[in-house]
Amino acid sequence: MSGKDQNPPVAEVDDDEPDEWDKRIFSTGCHAEQDKMNDCYFAKKDWRLCKKEMEAFRECWKRQGNDQRTETKDN
Repeated sequence: MSGKDQNPPVAEVDDDEPDEWDKRIFSTGCHAEQDKMNDCYFAKKDWRLCKKEMEAFRECWKRQGNDQRTETKDN
């Protein structure tokens, strides 16, 4: 009998609760823009093709006052 036969099955974990990353993104007020930006990159695998989504996130970030909260500086 192999060791694999003796291991109990692993139960799936229901992960509907927001983790720390999700909580931080929600607190910025820009979670929808963040999701669109990530979805774009996932689909295209090239940030250069997601300039519209990145700009929307950047504008939301500024609108929500996150520059001051996080001490973000434009270059």
